[in-house]
Amino acid sequence: MLSLPKGLAEEVAKNLVMVARLIDEEPESAYAYSRVALRLASRVAAVREAAGFAAYANQKYSEALAEFRAARRMTGNVDLWPVMADCERGLGRPEKALDMAGAPEVHKLDKAGQVEMRLVAAGARRDMDQLDAAIVTLQSPELASNSVQPWTARLRYAYADALLAAGREGEAREWFAKAVEADKDGSTDASDRLAEMDGVEFVDALGEDESGHDTDEAPQSVSAVADATDAEDLDAEDVDGEDVEDVKDVVDGKD
Repeated sequence: MLSLPKGLAEEVAKNLVMVARLIDEEPESAYAYSRVALRLASRVAAVREAAGFAAYANQKYSEALAEFRAARRMTGNVDLWPVMADCERGLGRPEKALDMAGAPEVHKLDKAGQVEMRLVAAGARRDMDQLDAAIVTLQSPELASNSVQPWTARLRYAYADALLAAGREGEAREWFAKAVEADKDGSTDASDRLAEMDGVEFVDALGEDESGHDTDEAPQSVSAVADATDAEDLDAEDVDGEDVEDVKDVVDGKD
């Protein structure tokens, strides 16, 4: 954002911080902040990228694809290629996603990007009811490796899910178990899927306290605190200055 006046750059950065904070838990709010940033600085690549991810999180795939394409034109970077292909899937065009999976751009992706592209391609095969092809697509050195990488849990999970859909339950259980081993931060529900296959049912032991009262209803004072800190009450003006500077540094690198 070096091309922006200081005051405007700070305002844009505040909105981008809010997008990052809210996109997982409050995607609609994140989308609203992304639109503000887009209105203020539509010629900044990082703003277009953030707007794309916010739209993607809200399943606005056509809008997301347009923003990702704009960001790519500005930077020439291929990192967004897999998510652009996934937008094509979201728009009901799995054939286009598969075309993108075979494009020269894929060879320019780093390892994480190539794995992501493989996941998208397998998803496209499943969209087209080509289960066996989806399974083969996921079979790769990355899947076979015992090394745990950031993508390992999702790759193993996708493979297990495809096997289960194909009726190969024994193999599916094995790979769900492997996904659990790699999923240290709970990015998938592999443990739940594995328990479901094993017939395990979870009981909410915290649903009632010892007196039989429902503990889901918080005391009024606790509810008041929760309301005061609810994500809906967040405002770009509340963003920490250090967060703003961090975002500005990242964005400046993408201009």
